[in-house]
Amino acid sequence: MSKFERSSHITEGVARAPNRAMYYGMGYKESDFQNPMIGVANGHSTITPCNSGLQPLTDAAVQAIRAAKGNAQVFGVPTISDGMSMGTEGMKFSLVSREVIADCIETAVQGQWMDGVVIVGGCDKNMPGGMIAIARMNVPAIYVYGGTIKPGHYKGKDLNIVSVFEAVGEFTMQRMSAEDFKAIEQKAIPGSGSCGGMYTANTMSSSFEAMGMSLPYSSTAANEDGEAIDNARKAAEVLVDAVRHNRLPREIITKKSIENAVSVIMAIGGSTNAVLHYLAIAHAAQVPWTIDDFERIRQRVPVLCDLKPSGKYLTVDLHRAGGIPQVMKLLLNAGLLHGDCVTITGQTIAEVLKDVPDQPPADQDVIRPMDNPVYSHGHLAILKGNLATEGAVAKITGLKNPVITGPARVFDSEDLAMQAIMDKQIKAGDVVVIRYEGPKGGPGMREMLAPTSALVGQGLGESVGLITDGRFSGGTWGMVVGHVAPEAYVGGTIALVQEGDSITIDAHRLVLELHVAPEEIERRRQSWQQPAPRYTRGVMAKFGKLASSASKGAVTDAFEQ
Repeated sequence: MSKFERSSHITEGVARAPNRAMYYGMGYKESDFQNPMIGVANGHSTITPCNSGLQPLTDAAVQAIRAAKGNAQVFGVPTISDGMSMGTEGMKFSLVSREVIADCIETAVQGQWMDGVVIVGGCDKNMPGGMIAIARMNVPAIYVYGGTIKPGHYKGKDLNIVSVFEAVGEFTMQRMSAEDFKAIEQKAIPGSGSCGGMYTANTMSSSFEAMGMSLPYSSTAANEDGEAIDNARKAAEVLVDAVRHNRLPREIITKKSIENAVSVIMAIGGSTNAVLHYLAIAHAAQVPWTIDDFERIRQRVPVLCDLKPSGKYLTVDLHRAGGIPQVMKLLLNAGLLHGDCVTITGQTIAEVLKDVPDQPPADQDVIRPMDNPVYSHGHLAILKGNLATEGAVAKITGLKNPVITGPARVFDSEDLAMQAIMDKQIKAGDVVVIRYEGPKGGPGMREMLAPTSALVGQGLGESVGLITDGRFSGGTWGMVVGHVAPEAYVGGTIALVQEGDSITIDAHRLVLELHVAPEEIERRRQSWQQPAPRYTRGVMAKFGKLASSASKGAVTDAFEQ
């Protein structure tokens, strides 16, 4: 039943005549109003390769909706390319775009009273923005991921976007020729699709599959393969069926299904950004979930996949090895997934995974068996201490020893820190502090892929610590801690650190500590003054004013009741 068939009152049907008239102007027939109105949120754009291949998927979804006796209503959704804006002022708009995307989808679907929605997206914030909207609206919905990118190649090595950022550091240290540097820049991105490692886009798409809001095997396919179009077509068919059976997102997005999603994120070695985004998704779905829940899941779930940035393989390799269903089957058999969670298809997780092999293929080492994990515990650790009383997020895989104590090198912006790194002012043993980059202080909580990759390229990835109230790209690895909360702009202790102070990062003890006497910290606090906001008008000013703490997901609608 469509939105036009819901009322039994003839007078209301007459009153709706002007609404129907607008549809007649687009070629609708009277019989069409008996069919559901299905929104298609189209993230296609030529801004970024992550989204430049989405139009064929949207077209396939539209065709499938029509074939299933639905009316497709396509509308556009904006995107920001994290890879292109990284290291610039534009990166501040990335997290803001998550909220803009959610607001756009909610506005279109609710304003047009659509019966359901297929969301087609690619770049990092397309996924959480879309899922936040789905959880808010609670109308039948499904997420269609545009697909990952295939690797570039140079001198026998696979390349991806992080290869370019790390090459900057290597070139700076004269460990790479100008010829090789230029070749990597030109060959790293060979076509359309989202960044190829287990970075934020692929992390979020994988977790949506685990949560039951995307189709099996759809989260790791390459955009340029025909499989992505087939996934879009099938997803649209499933969504029309979900509308007719009134399968609602909040029946699917529950605490148990979020636990499934986070368990898979741990198993695949996913992005630190997943912490921020699942806090926001849970908030939108009104599911009780805190930053401490991530540590609870981490303690029990091993890392099973050897994926970049800290591992060897790319997402296309994971897909060939069995994809997310294979990872989920291992977790399910180990008692680490809730098999009774329902999915958008109407099946339970256990039913979806019934025919998936109990063990990964023997001729690959992308997915490890449970008795031979890459790491025995998850990789996204929640650190606390006097520098982060609300918590901070550390990605601890790929490190020989995730512990460092060293002198603080303090910078009040990413740009100042990057300049010092490029000028070779950072030495082994230092702990770089980048502050006033949080949700409110940035505003927008920039990702620090440029400085962290430059440190790796200079050979300092294991020997230099970095803490920030900003974020990290899914492509970041090293001795890094982000999402430090409370942030500097609201007077968090990170704002009180002075050059040369001793700081400890200890992922074993889950500690982030400033070694300064409490009396001295309090003296500094009393003399601290909040800086003027960097933006006073427009979308950035609104975000800075409304954004919650990173420990609460940096959401913009956490209003006091």
